[in-house]
Amino acid sequence: MLNKKIALTKLAIVLTVGASYAQIRDTTALNEVIINQNRLQIPFSKQSKNIQILTQEDIQRLPNRSINELLTNIPGVDVRQRGPFGSQADVSIDGGSFEQTAILLNGVKITDPQTAHHNMNLPVPVESIERIEIIRGPASRIFGINALTGAINIVTKKIESNQISAQVYGGSSFKDNEQASSGKYYGKGAQLGAQFKSGRTSHGLYFGHEDSNGQRYNTASNNNKLYYDGTYQPNESHQIKANFGYIDNQFGANGYYAAPTDKEAYEQVKTAFASLQSKHQLSKDFSISPRLSNRYNEDEYWYLGRQTSKGRSKHYSNVFGAEVNAALEQHYGTFGLGLESRFERINSTAIGSHNRENYGGYLEFKTEAIAKLMVNAGAYVNYNSNFGWQVFPGLDLGYNITERWKFVLSAGSAQRIPSFTDLYTNQTANIGNPELTSENAYQIEGGIKYLSNRMVAQASYFHRNINDFIDWQKNEGAVAEGTVIPWKPSNIGKNTVDGVNGSFRYQLNDPMATTRYYTTISYNYLNPTIKVEDGVRSKYAIENLRHQVILNFTVNHKNWMLTTANRFNERISYKNYFIADVRASYQLIDLNIFADIQNIFDKSYIEAAAVPMPGRWFSLGAKYKFSY
Repeated sequence: MLNKKIALTKLAIVLTVGASYAQIRDTTALNEVIINQNRLQIPFSKQSKNIQILTQEDIQRLPNRSINELLTNIPGVDVRQRGPFGSQADVSIDGGSFEQTAILLNGVKITDPQTAHHNMNLPVPVESIERIEIIRGPASRIFGINALTGAINIVTKKIESNQISAQVYGGSSFKDNEQASSGKYYGKGAQLGAQFKSGRTSHGLYFGHEDSNGQRYNTASNNNKLYYDGTYQPNESHQIKANFGYIDNQFGANGYYAAPTDKEAYEQVKTAFASLQSKHQLSKDFSISPRLSNRYNEDEYWYLGRQTSKGRSKHYSNVFGAEVNAALEQHYGTFGLGLESRFERINSTAIGSHNRENYGGYLEFKTEAIAKLMVNAGAYVNYNSNFGWQVFPGLDLGYNITERWKFVLSAGSAQRIPSFTDLYTNQTANIGNPELTSENAYQIEGGIKYLSNRMVAQASYFHRNINDFIDWQKNEGAVAEGTVIPWKPSNIGKNTVDGVNGSFRYQLNDPMATTRYYTTISYNYLNPTIKVEDGVRSKYAIENLRHQVILNFTVNHKNWMLTTANRFNERISYKNYFIADVRASYQLIDLNIFADIQNIFDKSYIEAAAVPMPGRWFSLGAKYKFSY
């Protein structure tokens, strides 16, 4: 009976992940995962918040080329790509704006202060990623400012052995290239990785390259990424970890920001990120973890193309962060406490030179002293040099009704401070507003989960209220011919969102069978309410998803695997669209050969701005891993 319960628990961990359809070997890893969203080190199996995980096995199976595309498989996550092949995308959670989602790398905030358009300019190749954690709901109690609707944490691989890996792939739409007299649109890429572990030290070095001539006029891209991760662990009580990443991302930006006049636009974004952190178990009950980080970003944009300096803008931004987190364990529960500071600056031809400082501190407490009940409560206090003091309390509850039924409840508040672009940009098409105040929100969510040895179902409802919601708008009244009406942000008032989400995961046969089948379906419904005046055009307020359906199916027979990933999206302001992708792969010892077809039905659709996404696209690739 005990063995049966253990097996059931392990199976449940993977099944509760709405986007995951990992094989049974993934469950042990998930069961042991410590979610980086909490300084109190709560295992995934005991989390009461709405958390999704994309495992390394999921990443390898999905027919996707970039982090942006991988995130389209997560329920509640809205990926609005301006460019394919990972060149540029905005990401939001549960109907929020792209500025309201915090992006982290190994728990370190790397959100861009210039504009969240750069948040996904991540200096990590897909090959270096262990998993992706998505924390849904207000997370300011956990991460501080700018985690108003949730957070996405990229976790890189833990080095446990000596290994070399390589991957190459290429593909095409087989449609004629508009920028050449002959040839077709294509894309290709390569990723290399090396892991080395010796005694108390371990090192990982990864390189990724992608380039494409686009899928339409002036959408070519060239993307290079380099990432290093090093760890020194003198004993079980102490660990020092350092990492560094760099990305050079260049792309044609036709229609990205100012369609239809930006047909020749081009952009280059360079980002460097580094962190140094350590963890020290000073006694049986007390641990402390200091951390330093720095993110530097360059953004250069040519409105009329690189052939002219007219309409050219350049931005330099830098963020330095320092924090210390500690945990104190007692017989009745565990306390978490810490302090952090963040210094942001920008020097820009279009925004000017500005600096601001942010200081925060938190206190949390979790306990399982009451039978079947887990309580995690706390508050984060924040001071910003531009926006003053704020306090973000929060509470998470989990109650095991029976062995198979579980009730979860969470409530919290959050803040999003305006970006430098929101406040100070000064361009023909976009004018900032230095009078903006911060957005403030509260949310409550309740849900219920059911699990058995082969099936899990979960459903939840949330209500979120945002005060002083920021949106970019412009008045399209009568103006003189040829006059450009600029977009300008303002605190337009209250934005409320009611949401319902559910997922169902079923394993169709015995996990030890020669042929195994897995299917997952998830559904999200959002009902936002916001006031937009007549004659005023909104840039972001009414573009969130209303309906979202994700359906994944995998069949695994010996060394063969077939995965189909399907998604249906309906936006409030756009037509709905259905996208189906498929991957077939074969494992030959250390070599994996795969073939992808994306957008099988050649659907025409737009996710953001005026950028049609690629139609049907065919790819072929191979991955090789060698342990030594």
